[in-house]
Amino acid sequence: MLAQLSIRDIVLIDRLDLSFHDGLSVLTGETGAGKSILLDGFALALGGRGDGSLVRHGEAQGQVSAVFDLPLAHEARKLAQAQEIDTDGDLILRRVQYADGRTRAFINDQPVSVQILRMVGAAIVEIHGQHDDRALTDPAQHRALLDGFGGLESQAQAVAQASETLKRARQALQAQRLRVEAARKEADFLRHAVEELGKLAPKPGEEDELAATRQTMMQAEKVARDLNEAYEAVGGQGSPVPMLAAVLRRLERRAGQAPELVDPSLAALNTAIVALEEAGEALGAAMRAAEYDPREQERIEERLFALRAAGRKYDVPVDGLSVLAATMASDLAALDESETSLGRLEAEVRQAEDGFTKQAKALSEARKTAAARLDSAVKAELPPLKLERARFITRIESDESARGPEGFDRVEFWVETNPGTRPGPMMKVASGGELSRFMLALKVVLAERGSAPTLVFDEIDTGVGGAVADAIGERLARLADRVQVISVTHAPQVAAKAGQHFLIAKSAGEGEASRTVTRVTALVDQTRREEIARMLAGASITEEARAAAGRLLEAAGLRG
Repeated sequence: MLAQLSIRDIVLIDRLDLSFHDGLSVLTGETGAGKSILLDGFALALGGRGDGSLVRHGEAQGQVSAVFDLPLAHEARKLAQAQEIDTDGDLILRRVQYADGRTRAFINDQPVSVQILRMVGAAIVEIHGQHDDRALTDPAQHRALLDGFGGLESQAQAVAQASETLKRARQALQAQRLRVEAARKEADFLRHAVEELGKLAPKPGEEDELAATRQTMMQAEKVARDLNEAYEAVGGQGSPVPMLAAVLRRLERRAGQAPELVDPSLAALNTAIVALEEAGEALGAAMRAAEYDPREQERIEERLFALRAAGRKYDVPVDGLSVLAATMASDLAALDESETSLGRLEAEVRQAEDGFTKQAKALSEARKTAAARLDSAVKAELPPLKLERARFITRIESDESARGPEGFDRVEFWVETNPGTRPGPMMKVASGGELSRFMLALKVVLAERGSAPTLVFDEIDTGVGGAVADAIGERLARLADRVQVISVTHAPQVAAKAGQHFLIAKSAGEGEASRTVTRVTALVDQTRREEIARMLAGASITEEARAAAGRLLEAAGLRG
């Protein structure tokens, strides 16, 4: 519920702090005292439209804060938590309005968009009046209201799930049809390509491997002659090794005669001979490695050129040919199996359609039953509201071709204000006063199936009095047994039934006599009886009016 409302520098309100209780609270005051200003400020905190003209003259900004005490599992807390807002304790909605038209929105002092503030506010508070734009007068919401009244939410959710299943089945079927159609147009090309790529059998990385081998073969051809000449010089007929070996043997025979002269030369000659032999072996190995089969080189080149030609033909890198081949083979397989696949998907669509239709028809019948009960319940509320000749009609139009997540029913609340007149949509047929009373009767009935925790009624008793005003007060009090109700009223019969009474009045601001401000005072006992007497008598309060006010309070069970 709304626990506290604080307003700073909004129009005629300079500073206002109000604490609210549960049950029924009323705000009264003379016309022009500022009741609409207070509600405009409250609506601003709930995400209503901002306007620089709302800021008190001479001030740079105004602001409104609304503190709510809500259950931990309430939908408003979940919406705030989805924005990563800490929702421990009270939920505080705050709006800052600047004189230049800019606004800022906060939830628990964390900045949020106005859209988020409006979503959270709508989950907490409903404001109803002659110009109500909420669900009761919005035909787009009437179906959900009927489902809520009839306890059909789970059934409606099942229909929504069946609708989603049907939607996915249709999408799958359409996608398969498009794929098959495209494949059929390219069937000849696909078969040729699959056959050609199947024979080619490209492998990932094959192009780089073949190119490297080909490059090695081409380079080997160029160096083979030089390797052969080097080998002949080192290890062939022109090799110096035999001559060096003969010299080495002669010196070995002389080594004993002059070792100090011969031994260093022997070591050097041995090293030279070994090095020449190793060079000959290396050159021999290089020559053998450089040997290649020209036919193998030709085969490699043909394979490489064939792969590259295929890549150009199908406009993909050579390494992508294997993936392309697999994709084309899959497409061709899909084409070959298209009839079976399409038949299966068509059967799934028919099954989903049957399931949706069955559940939607059952929901439609349940809605008609609930509509009859709703019409009867609202009808029972109308006579005391001086609408005994009026009819409330829950109009359901069913069109099985117009299917959607909500089924195929269009629901709208209609009324007939007098016998013999043409019924029509509630917003178009009912006058302002009639609309307020229709909405009150409807809200009383619907509130038993759930409501926002705080309901605000803005002068819904305008233009009525006596027994009708008393009936309105009684219904507001009944609502207040289940939710918090705040009503701006001109009817003393309504004011007398409230548990909390505030008086709104204009006065001169402190220290600034030229500036008028709106003040709100909580009334109790004698002051409350005096205000109700003023509402009964007007400007001149008589003892008879005071006595009548006391009787109204006593009838409501309150001390007058």
